[in-house]
Amino acid sequence: MTATTLPEGMDFPLEGVRVLDLSRVFAGPLCGQVLADFGADVVKVEHPARGDDTRDWGMRIGKTETTYYNSMNRNKRSVTLDLQSPEGVQIIYDLLPQFDVVIHNFKHGGADKLGLGYDKLKSIKPDVIYCSVAGYNSDTPEAKRPGYDLVIQAEAGLMAINGEEGMPPLKFGVAVVDMMTGMYAAQAVLAALYGKSRTGRGRKIELALYDCGLTINGYYALDAMLLGHDTQRYGNAHPSIVPYGLFEAADGPLIIGVGNNRQYEAFCRHVIERPDLFEDPRYATNVERAKNRLEILPLLKSVIATHPRKQLLERMQACGIPCGEVAGLYEAMTSERTQQTGMFQEMPHPVVGKTWVFAPPYRMDGQRLPIRHTPPTLGAATREVLQELLSMSDEQLQALKDKGVLTLPEQQG
Repeated sequence: MTATTLPEGMDFPLEGVRVLDLSRVFAGPLCGQVLADFGADVVKVEHPARGDDTRDWGMRIGKTETTYYNSMNRNKRSVTLDLQSPEGVQIIYDLLPQFDVVIHNFKHGGADKLGLGYDKLKSIKPDVIYCSVAGYNSDTPEAKRPGYDLVIQAEAGLMAINGEEGMPPLKFGVAVVDMMTGMYAAQAVLAALYGKSRTGRGRKIELALYDCGLTINGYYALDAMLLGHDTQRYGNAHPSIVPYGLFEAADGPLIIGVGNNRQYEAFCRHVIERPDLFEDPRYATNVERAKNRLEILPLLKSVIATHPRKQLLERMQACGIPCGEVAGLYEAMTSERTQQTGMFQEMPHPVVGKTWVFAPPYRMDGQRLPIRHTPPTLGAATREVLQELLSMSDEQLQALKDKGVLTLPEQQG
């Protein structure tokens, strides 16, 4: 973990809030990262030998990190504790009075089995905000099933709306259910913290990946309920706006998003120079274009394919029509646009020298919230946290290390 110099006068909304992050993999850690970005002191508790599962997923960075792990663990401090040992659980009990929030994603019943269930922790810290993430609701027969993003995408119908008509079911490119569940969890914790500031009461928060997966379907789900069957799959197109999606220019792909009839008229007259495609009553309004998409889209595609991409983009921008090039991932990460945002920063790393880290996407009072700490090496803050908050001596820590309860970073100097 490497700390960075903070912008002068930077004020963090969650400064003074402490979070025990007992979660692993994606949704729970992302929730913790959001809270850390806003200034909370997030202590990530990991297994002494293996750490978070994602320390072994993705491309290796240094000795204990990977690209996957680093994408959702910035601004945290890592502590190693064996939570299956009485000593490890006792340390959680001892730390808890100094913490406001606990996050975990144990399978249903797992936290209680370890002695870390809500009722037990509430008896120690009555106003604790306790956030539990699981695969399925705790009051259903499937409560004990483990939750995996891909499985939830399949069961919640998401794979049925992704991709083109006639294709096999297709998952999203990223773990979208995990991602949205993590964000929903962070929202719930923030609401609970606000509520606590007014009432003094803690909260028990529960999120299920399945519930969040259903929510992601959005208006597609409501369409299906009205239709009584699955909606059509549109791939890169929009179900109710035409033309809207991916098109091939003479020299490469681009996105065209004609959002209303005024834009469509300008598109036909000034971009592709085919006013007849607007004047035809079958295509004059969006309702008619959507109804006749099988006729109009082949016509538009053939005309668009005759124009250079740069020309189309310049003309659409002049007309105020949403549009853009289709970039490769590396191209997008290294583009001038991305560099100007400050979203992707090269940060010091104790093993490899430097590594790339995403910055928080939030800007407040004209300043981007900073990377206060790079994603931590495994157990980098074990000594620091336990001495700072529990006043443990080096001898006590060494004894716990000898028993396998924790690991200790090498002392500097």
